[in-house]
Amino acid sequence: MEKQGIDKEFEDVYIRYYARMKRFAREYVLSEEDAENILQDVFMDFWEKREAMLIHVNLTAYLFTAVKNRCIDLLRRETLEGEAISRMQEEIYLALRMNMDSLKALDVHLLNEESIESRITQAIAALPDKCRDIFIKSKIEGMRQKEIAAELNITVNTVESQMGIAYKKLRKELKDIYPLFLFLHVI
Repeated sequence: MEKQGIDKEFEDVYIRYYARMKRFAREYVLSEEDAENILQDVFMDFWEKREAMLIHVNLTAYLFTAVKNRCIDLLRRETLEGEAISRMQEEIYLALRMNMDSLKALDVHLLNEESIESRITQAIAALPDKCRDIFIKSKIEGMRQKEIAAELNITVNTVESQMGIAYKKLRKELKDIYPLFLFLHVI
């Protein structure tokens, strides 16, 4: 078949099927734009393979299957993204809830500066050695993460990880005075 004839036949297929395929995609995806993008991808693939497709393929079955698969891919990707967003929102909610509960539990009148310092010192002392060393260098001595990593011959990622562990353990240990801990040692 000559190239100009194949191009004309492709154009006829495009005109004949585009609206139906778009309605089909639109039934399953959330937006008009997503349906149009799917159709653009399907017809682009079809265009690249048009010579073989126009001769050897059931076009209706091929196009519906291609649109169906693209819709599934998009919905799967959006579902995974939605789940990730939900997990992040849940973590943010839990952190806010913990902060609120911690503030509610904080009774400044029952605590004096000596008892607060003593509890913080004990909590820091209870950290694992490496974790404690990194925390002290960062928050008490004021060293930057790069400096700590260089001095201890470890990676910056290890410093960040150990700081995360320290905060998690201190948050748990000092839950009733955690806001004061943040104020006294982190700022």
